[in-house]
Amino acid sequence: MSPFPRVIGKLGVKDLGLVINEDDPYSVQVGAYYAKARRIPASQILRVNLPVKPELSPADFAKFSKQVDAFYGSRVQGLALAWRQPYAVGCNSITGALALGYDGKLCSEACQKPGHKSRSSVYFGSVSVKPFKDHHMRPGMLLAAKDVASAKALIDRGVRSDGTLGLKGAPPVDVHFVTTSDQVRSVRQWSYPPAGPQPKVGINVLLDQTDALRHVDRVLLYMTGRERIEGLDTVSFVPGALADHLTSFGGMLDDAHGQMSVLSWIDAGATASYGTTSEPCAHPQKFPHPQVLLLFYVQGATALEAYWKSVMWPQQGLFVGEPLAAPFAH
Repeated sequence: MSPFPRVIGKLGVKDLGLVINEDDPYSVQVGAYYAKARRIPASQILRVNLPVKPELSPADFAKFSKQVDAFYGSRVQGLALAWRQPYAVGCNSITGALALGYDGKLCSEACQKPGHKSRSSVYFGSVSVKPFKDHHMRPGMLLAAKDVASAKALIDRGVRSDGTLGLKGAPPVDVHFVTTSDQVRSVRQWSYPPAGPQPKVGINVLLDQTDALRHVDRVLLYMTGRERIEGLDTVSFVPGALADHLTSFGGMLDDAHGQMSVLSWIDAGATASYGTTSEPCAHPQKFPHPQVLLLFYVQGATALEAYWKSVMWPQQGLFVGEPLAAPFAH
């Protein structure tokens, strides 16, 4: 862990803009709850009117993006979007399009063509704690869950996680990097870190060979690859836990393609997750890099920062969870 760049500071409440869709009852309730839980001032809350459907048209997105820019200017560094839908703009995720701009060319490129490689994020691996100031991009995260009650529980986990891990004398938490029988979706196994304890930050790194973990406790991170993950009801996540599975359509929150969506991780007790909203062609750069994700998080980064800094090509990637959760921030 020592060669990794040291990061001082993290995003805080003053850096986060909250966006609420007044045409969506879920968004209104969840947004109000989040504003109260994180004490987000009214000056940082943007209220918009968006269609409640999976995908925004490029034209509708352009209007929305202009609203965001006009309202926030340079005042905030990241965004919390208080809804489940819309989660996509064409083949882009809504979080990718807001941060990097809409890339329509990506939607017309087949897997074998160069354009499908997507643009690189300058925020990948960055030591910046001010992404808009330093890179002119606002990373975002959806406060998405299966219903309002689940969203409130997600928010509560995030708030409750702050500063709870990596404390001297506290029992360690476990990090599970899983290689499944699905070889295509296990492509990240080559970038898993070595197994073993890391007592300085209070974690145990485990490399598992299984299609699904079962009956495991104190889980901080669960990273795997399959279309669907079984046994999540037997996994006990700590507040602030991160979890994701490499598959094509984990970021399609309406389960349109029959694959498990990231909402299953949130429902199981994870505090943040990640999935793609259109065919990523198994480019590992379009998914969180295991070591980068973990190393930023244990340095005290928020869930928003750790996840965004771990994805090199995030244009199609949807970031979901409680953005300010920071269990290692002291």
